[in-house]
Amino acid sequence: MIRGHQLLAKALKQQGVDTMFFLMGGPNIDAARSITELGMKMIDVRHEQSAAMMAQAYARLRNRPGVCMAASGPGTINLITGVATAMADATPLVVFGGSGAIRTYDLGSFQDVDQVAMMKPVTKLALRVYETRRIPEYVDRAFRQAMAGKPGPVYLDFPGDILHQGVPEEDVVWPRQIDDAELDRPAASPKALDKAMEMLGSAEKPVIITGSGIIWSKAYDQLREFVETAGVPFYTTPQGRGVIPEDHEYFYGRARSTALREADVVLVAGTRLNYMFGTGRSPRFSKTARFIRIDVDPLEVASSDPAELVMIGDAGTVLDQLTDRIRNTQLKERYGPWRKQLGDYDASRAGPQEEQMSTDQVPVHPLRLCKEVRDFLKRDSVLSVDGQEILNYGRQSIPTYTPGHRMNSGTFGTMGVGLPFGIGAKAACPDKEVVVLHGDGSFGMNAMELDTADRHGLPVLVIISLNGGWTADPNQEKVGRNLRYTRYDKIAEELGCHGEFVQKPEDIRPALDRARKAVESGRSAVVNVETDWAALAKTLDFTAYRT
Repeated sequence: MIRGHQLLAKALKQQGVDTMFFLMGGPNIDAARSITELGMKMIDVRHEQSAAMMAQAYARLRNRPGVCMAASGPGTINLITGVATAMADATPLVVFGGSGAIRTYDLGSFQDVDQVAMMKPVTKLALRVYETRRIPEYVDRAFRQAMAGKPGPVYLDFPGDILHQGVPEEDVVWPRQIDDAELDRPAASPKALDKAMEMLGSAEKPVIITGSGIIWSKAYDQLREFVETAGVPFYTTPQGRGVIPEDHEYFYGRARSTALREADVVLVAGTRLNYMFGTGRSPRFSKTARFIRIDVDPLEVASSDPAELVMIGDAGTVLDQLTDRIRNTQLKERYGPWRKQLGDYDASRAGPQEEQMSTDQVPVHPLRLCKEVRDFLKRDSVLSVDGQEILNYGRQSIPTYTPGHRMNSGTFGTMGVGLPFGIGAKAACPDKEVVVLHGDGSFGMNAMELDTADRHGLPVLVIISLNGGWTADPNQEKVGRNLRYTRYDKIAEELGCHGEFVQKPEDIRPALDRARKAVESGRSAVVNVETDWAALAKTLDFTAYRT
């Protein structure tokens, strides 16, 4: 006989899971023990939403589903914010929630609530497991569904009696594991490629916009070869940064708005056209711009204005096909004047930006803090950024050079992700330096996860922009904006971490260097930097939401 919680552990082992994020509680206690007994690492957190957020960062860096688990009732409900964030960011998670015994449903039992119904709007699939012997089947389906097409979270609900029931081991059906090499990588049709070449051949000012789809497709090399062969300027979504290093000669970050506004052909690969890109409309783009969409998910392409050409397929495969067509053309030379225009504009803005970032004002300007962070980071450091002003300033000023090594609150705008993302990243890549750049408001949401980092030997370096509130407020008019200038460095010290408090710009780098030494010795560190409460970052206007 084998019990349900043992089957769950064996099924996870078969899927190659080595790490899970969770908060203990019934009816999952035996499941956690069985998982640990099979050698998987169980990282217990201080709040369930952090478990889902850590799993998301883990997934992005490991290129496979992250796994998290919570107890019944409030425990599982607390996962929802993190799961919804993963859904918005198209990140694969496999999420487990415990629930009461099936025989007690709708009888007013302890923590009796329909968790499956709650999870359905924020997942690709939400199911309840009704048969113990089918647990491996459900787990396999969850992992496949999480990665199929457009990635996303899948939820499995485990009633207590299903987890504890014993079944004859010979009755259990184990699904065959599919190797990545067996998976189909859909290609574009010759007709679609002909149309793409016609559009690119007539273009004078093309751009390519890419996103997380390049990361999940592992198409970094294909993208770079396409960009360099065609000579097309490239831009990425915030979550897709680093797919090509941002010091590449065809990346003109300071000319982004100009490039999008003047582009005559826009190739969109592996990303949606959401509010970050004005949904593909004027004034973000020209009214006459022609769009080519490459996406594995037909529904994603249908969610915005129709493109002139839609190519349903794997981003890497289709980019390879286009590169092969372009090799013997003169497109790279044709686009030379366009690249020069963008390059000249980008260069003209470099000096003024650097001057602004070098200000010695006190309180510290957030851009000066970003400059110190930029100059401090290693080329392959993982950077998680979370907050309001510091997020926007950081987006404008800190480059990324490695795929998947830049994370933030994403299109859902979830505050509180910074530290959990950092810890999940460290669990995924223990040999990499992980830096978290936080606003003080967002840091407070999951600050106790410093305890998680310390207990599990996952040292991260946290930098806080302490502007005493939720956002900048130059006119002192925002109700509920103000917070205290809290000594988060002192809180960190009480949780076993290294702490630094900084009020002058010249003291930032020495504090960061000391913090790095602490992290290298195995202790997390918090560098708490007092910044200007009136510094307001210029960013996108939202239709119905402004800060």
